[in-house]
Amino acid sequence: MKIRILSLGVLTAGIAAISACKQPAAKTTTNTTMKDTITYGQLPPDSAFEKTIDGKQTHLYTLKNKNGMTATITNFGGRLVNLLVPDSAGKMIDVSVGMASVDDYIKSTERYYGGTIGRYGNRIAKGHFTLDGKQYTLATNNPPNTLHGGKKGYQDVVWDAKKLNDQTLELTYLSKDMEEGFPGNLHVKVTYSITDDNAFKCEYEATTDKATVVNLTNHAYFNLNGEGSGTILDHLVQFKAANYTPVDSTLIPTGKIEPVKGTPFDFETPVTIGARINDDNVQLKNGKGYDHNFVLDKHDMSTPVAIVKGDKTGIVMEIYTEEPGLQFYSGNFMQAKNIMKYGEKDDYRTAFAMETQHFPDSPNQPQFPSTVLKPGQTYKTESVYKFKTK
Repeated sequence: MKIRILSLGVLTAGIAAISACKQPAAKTTTNTTMKDTITYGQLPPDSAFEKTIDGKQTHLYTLKNKNGMTATITNFGGRLVNLLVPDSAGKMIDVSVGMASVDDYIKSTERYYGGTIGRYGNRIAKGHFTLDGKQYTLATNNPPNTLHGGKKGYQDVVWDAKKLNDQTLELTYLSKDMEEGFPGNLHVKVTYSITDDNAFKCEYEATTDKATVVNLTNHAYFNLNGEGSGTILDHLVQFKAANYTPVDSTLIPTGKIEPVKGTPFDFETPVTIGARINDDNVQLKNGKGYDHNFVLDKHDMSTPVAIVKGDKTGIVMEIYTEEPGLQFYSGNFMQAKNIMKYGEKDDYRTAFAMETQHFPDSPNQPQFPSTVLKPGQTYKTESVYKFKTK
């Protein structure tokens, strides 16, 4: 069961700071209630996701492959709610961290749990960009910048959904011209599927009637030891990325691409998330931790760009993508101390995100790979999160 927020006032008071990807307000409640009511690893009832929002009906859809790997997805925000994969003992583990109902997603101060992100994933500096000589102004919902599409990004809309088969869900959405300040009527199609080799496959497609910028991704939070199992700092991580994009104090790239060698951002050989997280170079305005874009060496689906291993379950996640970048967010303020069940230790990060993407602020950084989409073109990209045990 995903976690239900029962006391939003108490929870909000406990949140320490606003994170770079906005800190998850947690999917838990007070310690007492947690111990009495929460059982991890169980799927929420479909009824918890039945609601009318903006005149459209929300639902929960279940996908399952021949091996028992299971995903649940709601068309409210195109959110991945559950992702159950087998551990080294064959036990099904929910590695996706999220909420127990549509109402809990609405109440949460972390808006991005498992959501489909758009029109532009990550940040755009100072809420503006120029395209074909015209400047466009966006909402600065992550002051002083725009984050993940603005005040009402794709994670907050109700998508049209069609279950194509037991393993595939198709989501479509028309993002209208000037929605959140972005030009062009953008027709978006996202296909999520569970493959028989235990992968969660994400296929993104979009067309426009006016030149615009597009950067779609999914903001799943993972804990490979299982939801509710505690810290992710001992997860082992390896990136196929010899470079990264340094950021300023507001988490906007400086425009430089620098080597990771000799820095805390060097994951070219496997290292735990927590090994260098206290280094001064990993200090962000939202506290200690990673919230950085890695420049991928290769991104053609033939080789994993990232490999993560859970230290308790032996579950290994391999990420494949056609995108040039990967945003690694270490969940810097995942849960509030003294309120959450797993907030008893000094370091209480309980999930991480790895968002396949084009680089942050690309519309204002011409040296970065372009995110411009024009009429007659089709935006099309694929990313895969594959699970195994070793």
